[in-house]
Amino acid sequence: MTDRLGPPEWVVEQPGLTVLALVSSLLALFVLLPYLQYVLFGVVLAYIMLPVQHRLEQYVRPTVAAIAVVVATLLVVLLPLVYVILLAIRQSLRLVRAIRQGQLDVETVEQVLETNGYAVDLVALYEANQNRIAAGLQGVTTGAIDIVGGLPSIFIGLTITLFVLFALLRDGRQLVAWFQWVLPIDDDVLAELQTGLDRLMWASVVGNVAVAAIQAVMLGAGLAIAGVPAVIFLTVATFILTLLPLVGAFGVWIPVAAYLVAVGQLTAGAAVTVYGLVVSLSDSYLRPALIGRTSAFNSAIVVVGIFGGLVVFGAVGLFIGPVVLGGAKLVLDSFARVHTGEPIAEDDIEPTETSDATDVDTESDG
Repeated sequence: MTDRLGPPEWVVEQPGLTVLALVSSLLALFVLLPYLQYVLFGVVLAYIMLPVQHRLEQYVRPTVAAIAVVVATLLVVLLPLVYVILLAIRQSLRLVRAIRQGQLDVETVEQVLETNGYAVDLVALYEANQNRIAAGLQGVTTGAIDIVGGLPSIFIGLTITLFVLFALLRDGRQLVAWFQWVLPIDDDVLAELQTGLDRLMWASVVGNVAVAAIQAVMLGAGLAIAGVPAVIFLTVATFILTLLPLVGAFGVWIPVAAYLVAVGQLTAGAAVTVYGLVVSLSDSYLRPALIGRTSAFNSAIVVVGIFGGLVVFGAVGLFIGPVVLGGAKLVLDSFARVHTGEPIAEDDIEPTETSDATDVDTESDG
C-alpha cells in the first residue's frame, strides 16, 4: 500500500477542513440535482465523442476541436433526436385519438378472425378491460403533453448538456487526473476501477445502444416498406424494447404481424414475421461483437438498471442505470479484495481493445 491510504488520520487531524469539504460537496450536489440527467447525458456524449476529439487534436488546438465536435453533435445527434422524438409523440397521440374515436375497424378484424376459425369478441374484451385501457391511454397522453409543455426546460437542459460536453472534451484529461489525485484510493485499485468502469460504459452506452439502434432502424425500414402506419413511433418503441434482454424487437413485430394477418394482409404479415425474425436473431451476433463480456454487466443488472435508472435519472437512465449498478458491484469487489488481501488480477487492470483510445490518454495524464 502507498501513503494514499493515510487520509483517515488526516481527517482526524483536520476536522474543520473535512467538514468544509463535505458541506461544499453536498451543496454542489444540490446545484446539480435539478439538471442531473442533462449533466449525465453530457458525460455519455463526451465518452462517445472522445475518440473523435483525440483525432482532431492531432490537427487543431483542443478548444477548436471541442467546438467542432460539439457543433457536429448538435447537428448530427441532438437535433435529429429531438425531431424523431417529437414525431413519435405526434404519432402516438394520433393512435390514441384513433382508438378513442373508434376509428379502428374492430368488426373487420373480428370477421377475419372468425373466418380463420378464431371466434373472438373484441368489443366484449375491450369493455371488460375498459378502465385499464383508459388509464393507460390517459397516462400516455398526459406524458406526451408534459413533454411538450416542458420544452423550455428541455431547451435549458440541452444547453447544459452541450456545455458539459464541451468542458469534458477540452479538459477531460485534467478532470480525470484531478479525480485520481483527490480520491484517497491506492493506485492499483484506482486503475482496476477505471478499467472496469470503462468496460461498463462501453457495454452499456456504446454496445447496447448501438445494437438497439441498428435493430430499430432495420425493423422500422421493414415496417415502412410493408406500409404499416406510425412507423416512427414503432421504431422508437423497438429501440427501447431492444435495450431489454429477452424482450427485444419481438415486442413490436409480433403484434404488428398479428394485426396484418387479422385484417387480411396475409402477405404483409408473413413478410413482417420473417423479417422480424431476422432482426431479432441478429441480436445473437451484434451484441457479442459490440459488447463482449464483463462480469459486472449481466441481465439482472441491465433490467433493474434500466427501469431504476429511468425513475431516478430520467431518459438518460436507460444508459446510466446499468453503469451505476455495475459500478457499485465493481467498487464492492475492490473493497472486499483490499480488505481480504486478495491480489488484483492482471486482466482487471489491462485496458480492453474497445477502449484503448480513452485508457491510454487518461493513464498518460494520470
